[in-house]
Amino acid sequence: MSLQLLKASTSDALSLNGISKRAFDSDVLIGAESPGGPPGYMSLQFHTKMARQGHLYKLTDDGLIVGGAILFLENDVLNVGRIFVAPEHFRKGYGLFIMREVENMFPEVREYTLDTPIWNVRTNSFYTKLGYKEIKRDKEFVFYSKHVGH
Repeated sequence: MSLQLLKASTSDALSLNGISKRAFDSDVLIGAESPGGPPGYMSLQFHTKMARQGHLYKLTDDGLIVGGAILFLENDVLNVGRIFVAPEHFRKGYGLFIMREVENMFPEVREYTLDTPIWNVRTNSFYTKLGYKEIKRDKEFVFYSKHVGH
């Protein structure tokens, strides 16, 4: 297993768009009311724009794209807009690898932020396990933060 989290190019957007759609639509299996995901999760235009702006990342395993991330770095705060893994690769440690790699790639970051739907037990327990602390919640989302001491 040779895993790499790399900045994606616009030529990766089509593949990542398909993986994103399948990953988020699969949430119906764990409690989502219907297929769906965050804004742009199945939009090639959105993924191409994210790649062009340098926010789109791809997870490759021996060169094959198996997942991705959309990251927003502002000063010393990095917002994990989303991470996603192809459903056929769930439960193989790829999500864990993405999150650890994100934390290693940006040594200047002092705080990581993200949010996830309240109903998604799988992602909420995942982020908590990684040391993220709930900072607030609204009717739909739980907001997390993780501070890093440098």
